[in-house]
Amino acid sequence: MEIINSGELINLLTVLAVAAAVAGFMAGLLGVGGGIIMVPALYYAFTVLDFDIVTRMHLSVGTSLAIIIPTSIISTKTHMEYDAVDFKMVKSFGIFILLGVIAGTFLAVNLKTPALVLFFSIFAFIVGLFFIFVREKLMENPKKISNFVKNISGVIIGFISVPLGIGGGSLMVPFMRTFGYDIRKSIGTAAAVGFLIALSGTITMIIGGNIIDNVNTPFSLGYINILGFIVFVPVTMIMARIGAKAVYKINKSLLSKIFGTFLIIVSIRSFVEYLTIN
Repeated sequence: MEIINSGELINLLTVLAVAAAVAGFMAGLLGVGGGIIMVPALYYAFTVLDFDIVTRMHLSVGTSLAIIIPTSIISTKTHMEYDAVDFKMVKSFGIFILLGVIAGTFLAVNLKTPALVLFFSIFAFIVGLFFIFVREKLMENPKKISNFVKNISGVIIGFISVPLGIGGGSLMVPFMRTFGYDIRKSIGTAAAVGFLIALSGTITMIIGGNIIDNVNTPFSLGYINILGFIVFVPVTMIMARIGAKAVYKINKSLLSKIFGTFLIIVSIRSFVEYLTIN
């Protein structure tokens, strides 16, 4: 691991702190878990620290999932205060989310870093377009969702979330909005589902890193970097509650477009990184 000077260390910690604040706030406000912001920030940090390129993205993904555990708990508890969590929906996804997470972990540990970076870049671009052009146009008229659709969707959401290091909110919110659910109920429920994905994903990424790949990165447990976790968690937990409360006080239409634009920029930056390391 490369030794960095005090100036670089301060810059690194500043970037991580800002990213943690934005990720936590967006997790509470928009129900996206924050992973889509944390993964590129962690990847930058691990690049500065000169972590092995072979496992750099895997560590970013795994650490992001671990950070989402406490963030999603805080966010869910706050949304519960406003009766905005559909626990029947959460329970119906349970086992199928887990099946998807297990399959997604197998995919994640077997993909090379360039492939994971490209996967993340494409996903961030699609989600960015959703937030800019689609999110606020969906009608609020709840429709019954068949068990078959929920089961298949649960597997897909769990499967896609782990290789991306996200809590699934970027998929869960559009899913519920497509079936006419209230935006606030969609966000609150997505936060609860994010906990299921993050907890099971963290466990499987620890197992995958220790048993399958025998990762020996400093201060890491499997594909979970303990230092990254410690830096992020206090900030994201505070900001997640602030963001969740803000859901009920501000106009989210403009913010959705700003966030979508930000994701497009992140996507382009990630794609440039893919071209560099591929």
